[in-house]
Amino acid sequence: MRHLLSVLVTLTIPAVSFAQNTDGIEIVTKTPGLVAFWTFGEESGSPRLSTGTTEAHPLKEVHGPIARVEGGPFSGYSAELDGTQYFSIPYAETGDLNISGPEAQVSLFAVVRIVDLKHSKTIAGMWSEGKGANDDSGTRQYAMLMNMPTYGGYRQLVPHISSEGGVTRRADGSAFPWCADYAATKLEVPEEQWCTLAFTYDSKYIRAYINGVLDERKLDPVKDKRNDPYFTQEGPDGKDRGMNPYYHGRGIFKYDPAKHAKTKSGIGADFTIGSRYVGGSLLKEATKGKFGGLAVFNRALTDAEIKALHDAANISALK
Repeated sequence: MRHLLSVLVTLTIPAVSFAQNTDGIEIVTKTPGLVAFWTFGEESGSPRLSTGTTEAHPLKEVHGPIARVEGGPFSGYSAELDGTQYFSIPYAETGDLNISGPEAQVSLFAVVRIVDLKHSKTIAGMWSEGKGANDDSGTRQYAMLMNMPTYGGYRQLVPHISSEGGVTRRADGSAFPWCADYAATKLEVPEEQWCTLAFTYDSKYIRAYINGVLDERKLDPVKDKRNDPYFTQEGPDGKDRGMNPYYHGRGIFKYDPAKHAKTKSGIGADFTIGSRYVGGSLLKEATKGKFGGLAVFNRALTDAEIKALHDAANISALK
């Protein structure tokens, strides 16, 4: 009899549901230009779906189910990546995430808890780099990345924009070994703590934000390893490009099969979260940590809008 009562009690206990931040969700979904917003509340093994947008943008788990863990800024949960898994949307299914063109604008906003910044270098974007240095077959578009020391971004937030898809080229057509077009913050990306990371691109400037604030940084050509004339003389009015904001001004690469089938990798970049194709691998710089929210916009948000998104995440309430 005691065993039966125990079973009945167990069956009637409701599943634990963690508090949803409905006010925060509403702030994100009412921000103009939203094309995708994932709150990562779905159970492991299920597609994560975009909230409050025209397209659902289901995220595919790659390399097995990705854990849903307690605690998150919007749904009450987050997705925990272990450095061997990531989320993906195939290029052909990216829909309005496929932001490109000479006048294109984009903003990304993420609420994350990063582990091991040495290995964890990718937040999200449409960014396929190819097999390594001097490989021009990449189909890069836009991405929020971290810890890129080659051009002064060691442990910083370093959002990238590419107009070429492959390596960056100077005005005379000569090539860098890599894509060199990114802003870089002064502050390091917080490690082992919840934070918000964001960037905007208004078709001219890339701006990087940590915890809702534009972390401005002036160019120091020698210290930042950016003493090439591309950085110091090919900015506005023949001046430097800056660091954060960083002047790009050439738009976002658009994959065209008729033009690029032979010179590029054969297809445009997938949209990925927690990983990107770099050095011939999708796991070389995959991220470890928790993802509690990710939003993509097809316009450059203002400083005030980025701060509002940061406040909406209420990261001080997260552990």
